[in-house]
Amino acid sequence: MNKLLFTSLGLAGLLAGAETASAQTTPPAGTPPAGARPAATPGAATPAPRLALPETPKGAGRVTGTVLDAATKKPVQFATVALLPATGEKPIDGTAADERGRFVLKGLAPGSYRVQVSFLGYGNQMANVTVTDGTTDLGNLALTATTQKLGDVTVTGERDIIETKPDRIVYNAEKDITNSGGTAADVLRKVPLVNVDPEGKVELRGTSNVRVLINNKPSSIVSSSVADAIKQIPADQIKSIEVITTPSAKYDAEGTGGIINIILKKNNLEGANGSVGLAAGTRNSNANGSVNYRKGKVGLTSSMSGFAFYSPSRNNLTRYLKNPDGTEDKALEQEGDGNSLGGGGFGRLGLDYDPAKYHNLTLSVQANRFANSGDNRQFNNLILPLQAANQFTRDTDRKSSSQSYDASGSYTRTFEDKRREWSLLAQHTRNRNVQDYDLSQYEGRTQIAPISYQEQSDNLSRNLETTLQTDYAHPFSENSLLETGVKAIMRRVSSDYDVYDGLDLNYNPARSNLFDYNQDVVSGYGTYGFSATKKLSFKLGARVESTRIRGSFEQRQSENSGVSQNYTNLLPNLSLNYQPQNPKKPGQSVRLAYSRRIQRPQIYYLNPFVNAADTLNISYGNPDLEPELTDSYELNYTTFIKSSTLNLSAYNRRTGNAIESVRFIDRNGVNRQTFFNIGRNITYGMSVYGSVKPVPKWTLGGNVNVYYVSLESPALSFGDGSINTSAYSNDGVMYNLNLNSSYKFEKGYSLQFYGGLNSPRVQLQGKQAAWTYYSLGFRKQFLKEKADITLNADNFLTATRNLSTTFDTDQFRQDANYYIYLRSARLAFNYRFGKVTTQPQRQKRSIRNDDTKQGESGQGQQ
Repeated sequence: MNKLLFTSLGLAGLLAGAETASAQTTPPAGTPPAGARPAATPGAATPAPRLALPETPKGAGRVTGTVLDAATKKPVQFATVALLPATGEKPIDGTAADERGRFVLKGLAPGSYRVQVSFLGYGNQMANVTVTDGTTDLGNLALTATTQKLGDVTVTGERDIIETKPDRIVYNAEKDITNSGGTAADVLRKVPLVNVDPEGKVELRGTSNVRVLINNKPSSIVSSSVADAIKQIPADQIKSIEVITTPSAKYDAEGTGGIINIILKKNNLEGANGSVGLAAGTRNSNANGSVNYRKGKVGLTSSMSGFAFYSPSRNNLTRYLKNPDGTEDKALEQEGDGNSLGGGGFGRLGLDYDPAKYHNLTLSVQANRFANSGDNRQFNNLILPLQAANQFTRDTDRKSSSQSYDASGSYTRTFEDKRREWSLLAQHTRNRNVQDYDLSQYEGRTQIAPISYQEQSDNLSRNLETTLQTDYAHPFSENSLLETGVKAIMRRVSSDYDVYDGLDLNYNPARSNLFDYNQDVVSGYGTYGFSATKKLSFKLGARVESTRIRGSFEQRQSENSGVSQNYTNLLPNLSLNYQPQNPKKPGQSVRLAYSRRIQRPQIYYLNPFVNAADTLNISYGNPDLEPELTDSYELNYTTFIKSSTLNLSAYNRRTGNAIESVRFIDRNGVNRQTFFNIGRNITYGMSVYGSVKPVPKWTLGGNVNVYYVSLESPALSFGDGSINTSAYSNDGVMYNLNLNSSYKFEKGYSLQFYGGLNSPRVQLQGKQAAWTYYSLGFRKQFLKEKADITLNADNFLTATRNLSTTFDTDQFRQDANYYIYLRSARLAFNYRFGKVTTQPQRQKRSIRNDDTKQGESGQGQQ
């Protein structure tokens, strides 16, 4: 269940008991009220200011303490604390512990009381306390876990699939059975506010300017292509996904749309345990396994996975050139089909060690390998401009592969004051990516004619990144916290590309080169959070980032062909949290937030390599791109009513110098796609998320996001300046919605459905058609719930999805249809083993390099 929901219901019980007693009797001034039945044991909750009850004796007394796990001596986050009279059982005041287990009760009259602490999965703890006019510290209050064993595996309370927190939305992927046997792409499609189209392009509230992290850290697996990365991570290894739309200053300032943090499953249990999983399907198959061990001060986590996928496709395209008199002439017709086959593996190993009290060390390494190959046959009818060979067929073989690894380590020093913390972190990542294609051209529609043209190309790109970081958090009181830190990121990127063309496949130096790109970012931040009143709290922060960029070509194309940029940015943010403390609606919160963020282009956008596998439609990056800046504003309201959750948000994003894809036709009739800093991108939107349990075994949730986007670009000049365009502008309303429903039957059976709809997408020079996605899963648990088998069916009503696009400029109009086969079925088996006992996991620092604009797909640049 949702943590905040549990505490809300628990505190609601306290309030209800107090209101009942108030109606029956009025206690004398200065004495606690008579007793009543104790409140039901509540569970975990998001921290909230204390809910004061009308009967609480007023005074200057304070009671503080820390809630710990009796076995591990680590904080029990968000435990519920109730103040009881010396005699009687009716609570007269209550609060919730923070993320470090600390709590405080204020405004108490002197006298004798009892403090009761409770948390889901633990037995209650009671302590006697004598309150004076000062502060009484109860020290550490230990809770003993009360677990329920299922076979050899111990389990505790269950969370909802979706959790809403003050600064983020959490999707608990491990609770969704339709994910079994799938990939991270399948999981992300079900996350509120996130869109993943059939090609793997990831958007957050309508923008692709989003930073994807893995376990709070950047990863080389996503450095070149998010779309390829999310195919490699098996869904069965994902614990949850966090969506942060307005990150604070302690996060890197890049990722203007926000942050998507993929949390992988990790051992936080005493003893040895693990899992194995197998899935076979019509579109993809995978196998994965994990082995974990924790004993006392040492914890080890390991996992490995392998996967394979197969995908056919077909496409067609028609292009019209525009005349000065407003008429159009058909210029090109294309028809094609092909197949794609790929696979790879992903592995990680982690060590967690506590050498002494208040000291923690972590080491981790992860690596992956990905390969993809495809063949495509395409018929071309080139009508304009007129050429001798205007009808021809091209057979193209594409191959791509990538391999990467991440190595990181951290040291964390905590103190007696649980909120005081200092950490040192380091990380090194390395990515190597190869893209090759080989094409042969024949006259007409068949291969009977001799080869009239050949071309081969290979592109090797490398991305090395080293990060050093230190952070310090210092509390000045129970209600104020200062956080500071400094960070340095050093990136070394290269792209080596060669082209061979003609019947003899001669080396073409004009289309070959080596591009080196160095980027160094040094930053520092400070945030200060404090409570102005019991209901109102603030967090103020700012981040300063200094960037140095140098880029060069081995073969200089002109005197100004290099890249040299130096800039420094001040990036402030502010958040305000208000909790009304309405006894009839506990758990309400209102959040107002502002942040300024920067987006630096990554290698996908910068790589000048020309992908000419289709010589009539080519794409390449732009090494002269500059960063974009975005101001984000958000108003958020969350409430919990019994077993229901409601979250409402209104937001606005204003981006200057925005990086957008631009297409134009050159003098040879070739459609060129690249990237430019256009003028402006403004978005206004509203989103609603809600969940409800009509009956205890049925959970129903859904999300609706509606937004208006306005894109504007000044006139652009291409190539040598001979091709110029007029100013561009486009706007429109877009929306996306999804529905998730699950039902648990008796004897380990469960059924789950997910469905999503995305409206047509507004682009600077056109639009993309709407698309839908849905999945149905059926699961059976057995072997004392240590094993389960799941049957999933995706998009089973139709075989394909048409990702049609229309581009309309002052030069041309183009209609394209791209059919992807998405109908699939898969059968998955999972088995969990090991003898374990529960242990709450301590929150640890980690590196978050969320400061670059990443690639959207594996097509074009790597």
